[in-house]
Amino acid sequence: MSNRQSHIPNWEVIKLGGVTEIVKGGTPSRNIEKYFRGDIAWAIPSDISSFNTTLYINDTETHITEEAINNSAAILLPVGTVLLSSRATIGDTAINTVPMATNQGFANFICHDNLSNVFLAYYLRYIKKKLNDLASGSTFKEITKGTLLNIEIPDIPIQEQRAIAEVLSDVDGLIASLDALIAKKRAIKQATMQQLLTGETRLPGFSGEWETKRLGSIFSIRAGSSKSQYITQGGRYIIVDMGSVATDGQLIVSKFTDYGDDFLKKGDLVMPKDDIGGGKIIGKVAYIDADNLYVLGDHVYALRLIEGCAKFYSYLINRYETNNTLKSKVAGSAQLGLSRKAVQEQEVPVPPIDEQRAIATVLSDMDAEIAALEQRRDKTIAIKQGMMQQLLTGKVRLFESQIIADDV
Repeated sequence: MSNRQSHIPNWEVIKLGGVTEIVKGGTPSRNIEKYFRGDIAWAIPSDISSFNTTLYINDTETHITEEAINNSAAILLPVGTVLLSSRATIGDTAINTVPMATNQGFANFICHDNLSNVFLAYYLRYIKKKLNDLASGSTFKEITKGTLLNIEIPDIPIQEQRAIAEVLSDVDGLIASLDALIAKKRAIKQATMQQLLTGETRLPGFSGEWETKRLGSIFSIRAGSSKSQYITQGGRYIIVDMGSVATDGQLIVSKFTDYGDDFLKKGDLVMPKDDIGGGKIIGKVAYIDADNLYVLGDHVYALRLIEGCAKFYSYLINRYETNNTLKSKVAGSAQLGLSRKAVQEQEVPVPPIDEQRAIATVLSDMDAEIAALEQRRDKTIAIKQGMMQQLLTGKVRLFESQIIADDV
């Protein structure tokens, strides 16, 4: 058994510089346009920042020529190189599946035979916070090649590295499949909304013409006032303001209060009305699902139903065509906003109330199915984090024989 002292529980360690070659990237001259008209993938940090459920990158937004590589610090990296963002988004990691070059914002690891590239990629993701803590710089933070060479990683047999990598890859595969299924279900829901909310497709048992009505005849509309002075951590009630409505119309719970007035009722819709944060949620609505729990805040309208099915109208208002029309009515000088009159005058197609309820039920069931899948995905991600903590520190070993060997 080695005498090296381990800083990783239950395992001995070796420095990264002893098991990898670190290759930095480079940028061809931007003044020579032909360098950027090639077919060789050339990565910048933003190309891998979204790779959360897979380790692999097979293409990039920008491509360069072989001549660009020959006349710059950029190097063509072999398949299987571990790409680590070493500037700005420090710690984002991917493995290239095609020969690829990177800019100087990367430290790229070519692993020796005794180190699994997949194991290393997972380990670097696991110590991402540590990598950020080790970064330095004034203009922008960067983790240097010298610092990376001295990073300690577990010194275990290649067979165990590969076994750990396989387990974590299987979990990532499950997460990716859930993401794909969620995306498919969302696409089906959007298509269903387009058909049902326009009368293009009718549910069984419904026929006849739809009416065109103004929102002002369907809802009473009032603006809220600021409750920021009443925010209380752990309060009994929830403040609903502009920050409480997501771009997909879901209700976001983040601010609490003990202020017991200006309550919203179940079935109310809350609509952001001012251009704060880019205006992406102006005209969207969130559905209030309980009485005397939510307190109306500022920069939003509360739409209280006069007649009809509120859930149906939440879908109708959030569909692209209605929401886009509302956004086109935004006006103002110092701050853009959506006037109450503009909302009141917005016209929408309206079926009889029984059909409203039936449509709302179909779409609500789809939302429930998507929410259940999202919950399963989030739970799987949490399980994976726990598995990484156990497997990448040696708290749990996959090979019993190795445990015995370590104790000899």
